[in-house]
Amino acid sequence: MIPYQNCQRPLKIAFFSDSAFPILNGVSVSLDLLTSELRNLGHSVELFTTNYPNHIEKDPNTHRCRFIHTPWSGNYPLAVPPFTKSYLEFRSKNFDIVHTHTPWTLGYLGLRWAKAFSYPVVSTYHTLYHKYSHYIPYFSPRFINKAIRYNTHYYYNQVKHVIVPSHNSQKWLQTHKVKTPTTVIPTAVTKKGNYFRSECRNAMGINPNKKILLYAGRLAKEKNLDTLISGVAKAIQYDKKIRLWIVGEGPYEQSLKTLVREKNIGDFVKFVGSVSPYQIGKYYAVSDLFVFCSTTETQGLVINEAMSYGIPSIVVNKGGAAESVENEYNGFLISNDEHELSRKILSTLHDQHTYSKLSRNSLKKSCLYTPENMCRSVLKVYASTLNIPFSKVYPEDELKSVNQPHSFLS
Repeated sequence: MIPYQNCQRPLKIAFFSDSAFPILNGVSVSLDLLTSELRNLGHSVELFTTNYPNHIEKDPNTHRCRFIHTPWSGNYPLAVPPFTKSYLEFRSKNFDIVHTHTPWTLGYLGLRWAKAFSYPVVSTYHTLYHKYSHYIPYFSPRFINKAIRYNTHYYYNQVKHVIVPSHNSQKWLQTHKVKTPTTVIPTAVTKKGNYFRSECRNAMGINPNKKILLYAGRLAKEKNLDTLISGVAKAIQYDKKIRLWIVGEGPYEQSLKTLVREKNIGDFVKFVGSVSPYQIGKYYAVSDLFVFCSTTETQGLVINEAMSYGIPSIVVNKGGAAESVENEYNGFLISNDEHELSRKILSTLHDQHTYSKLSRNSLKKSCLYTPENMCRSVLKVYASTLNIPFSKVYPEDELKSVNQPHSFLS
């Protein structure tokens, strides 16, 4: 890392996001990793985000706004005015750039304040928001989808540059007439913890001959978990050593438990619940295969995390998650079909030669998704937006690139 005193052009960056820790999702993980890496390089990051019930803030550079809960936001607080205290903090700084991470309340707040002080705005499009329209009551899905599309088109055409986590999300923006330049930068994964498979399995009481299938993510209808449960149930019919562990929580949990009972696989499925991003490594460490059927993702963050532990993945070939898997290299891409999922689970677990190859290649591919690579790529966008040489914000780039895999922007 570059010591602060050696950084030729330390930047002052303002992040705006409606979602941040202690909320657990891809946006908050991305924010935390990027903030840490930028600060390691000597840059200053201040986060403007929503407060959270009973949360005690430990970061002096995080400014939290008052909030309310709404019928459609679930466990996600909604920031509401007045934003006076946050505005006074923002006004007292001399930022170089504003980076927004949502096109909603705080995203618009960041955009408006940045324009008032003539700061350039970069924004990350983290989520295919139109896939979540069923969470908003009182209005028809058609109306909500139209409103989301209009908002997406309007908001992202107001900023200087858009960062997207996958080519799939980039294509969606372009299809909906977002003309702003876009750059694909996959979200990095949390650095692998020092977890050892045998130790973790012993600690969790897992029989050595059991095969653990892992799902990690929100338990929500749009994650296509019915297909996952049905496919795993069919696989269990042929191999009673298979176990499915589900890490995460969400509004669809009870429906999933009902489905598990209906499929008569309650003895083979474990609902782990919510796990900290810094503790989830132990669950990857004990697993044999990662299974993911969601078709609404902008990226495959949890798939990339599994890869860093050498875990092959079976993924439905639709949406941004599929971009993390090279078919027959580090996993398998399948159609959205429970029968194909079942067959692929069984064939992968029972072919040791193929499994070993997929595991080795998963480790290799995971080297691309480091926090250092993500930060380096984001700084390239910042430098381009500010019209300054990249070497001013990342002076050791040429030296580091000799020993690192190619960046996403190379």
